[in-house]
Amino acid sequence: MPAIFSRSIDTTIRQAGLAAGLAVTLFVLGFYYYVQPSYTRVGYQPEQPVPFSHQIHAGQLGMDCRYCHQNVENSPHATVPTSQTCMNCHNPEKANVKGASPLLSLVRESYRSGKPVEWKKIHKIPEYAYFNHSVHVARGVGCVSCHGQINEMKVVYEEKALSMGWCLHCHYNAEVHLRPREEVTNMLYKSTSDSEGADLKQKLGINPPNNCGGCHR
Repeated sequence: MPAIFSRSIDTTIRQAGLAAGLAVTLFVLGFYYYVQPSYTRVGYQPEQPVPFSHQIHAGQLGMDCRYCHQNVENSPHATVPTSQTCMNCHNPEKANVKGASPLLSLVRESYRSGKPVEWKKIHKIPEYAYFNHSVHVARGVGCVSCHGQINEMKVVYEEKALSMGWCLHCHYNAEVHLRPREEVTNMLYKSTSDSEGADLKQKLGINPPNNCGGCHR
């Protein structure tokens, strides 16, 4: 049977076929690897040096997130509180809320020495991605959208994937996560109407970036 293509064209077609097959295989393997919870850190729940309970502080006591994460409105980073903030309530010489508890010994020592408690970072995005807390808070994205019902967590864990796909899903559907600015830290907030998010998006002209430069700078 005579050859349909010349030898050189036949070689090119074979090479192109192999390259396409290899590309598809790498894509499939990469896709399944990067969406695994072990990669996205979903469920990551390290033991902290001090057993701080968000369930008690943010849930039962109703403390506002900003009491501890004081820079969340004006900084890319929410930041963790200093020992001074903890001691506003737990100082044995002041409010004395459980001021003698052995569970708070590291906090008291940090307060005396000025050496920070070595908290373990839970919610983390890759180093090559940029995220600004203040921008999201200013637009009315609730804390719960990224951190989950943290007011119910005795021990905090990463509930959301915080992956590129997860972020883009929010950026494409921003209205789902928008609420009045003053309700951003309200962990129990319920929308007042089905169109509230869409109305806020239109009113404030919110148009999240969906290009590479939005997060990779």
